[in-house]
Amino acid sequence: MSRVKLKRFAENQFRSDIIEPGKPVYKTLGGRWNEAFFRNGTDRPLTLEVGCGKGDYTVGLAERFPEGNFLGLDVKGERLWTGSTRARERELTNVGWLRGQALELAEHFGPAELADIWITFPDPHATIGATRRRLTAPRFLAIYRPLLRPGGLVRLKTDSAELFAYTLGESLPTQRIERLRFTHDLYGVDGAELLADTHGIQTHYEKRYLAVGRSIHYLEFAFG
Repeated sequence: MSRVKLKRFAENQFRSDIIEPGKPVYKTLGGRWNEAFFRNGTDRPLTLEVGCGKGDYTVGLAERFPEGNFLGLDVKGERLWTGSTRARERELTNVGWLRGQALELAEHFGPAELADIWITFPDPHATIGATRRRLTAPRFLAIYRPLLRPGGLVRLKTDSAELFAYTLGESLPTQRIERLRFTHDLYGVDGAELLADTHGIQTHYEKRYLAVGRSIHYLEFAFG
């Protein structure tokens, strides 16, 4: 492991905006994130980005919606360090970071605690037999459902046509859902109505994909 990574991991241990294994509050904040972590009121909408990477969306949403609270979840400590650093540079106080697995979300959040869930450019897990690892697979949807407040949206952005087709054609039909909206080309004519729902935020990978002409797929839905 490089010295840079070791230094960043060490810094994470002392950053109050990063919750990770080994810290006393880890897995103790379920149902009280606004009260015990953000400490800026109990009625603010709490949005989670699952697989946040370096936090492009988490930071972007926090900047655009100061009345809400935002959390980025990822398994990589170095990625969370980057997101945390960006948020600190912008002096944002409504954003935090959680290191962990999506399969363990029920250990971190209480029922109906989340207002929305974003999944931005997740690993498509395209190898044979890997579909159950996709963040839109039925077992993950079953985890998201009780954590979202009534009417809360799950939003997916991806460049993977295969993952998008799987989500629409195989995974979502296993659930009771409503208010489904989607487009296969977010920046094309057919995506114009939904583009505003993504708030003008583009991740690092999204910019790269757009530069080489790849279509961006987007969907949103609520559980019924």
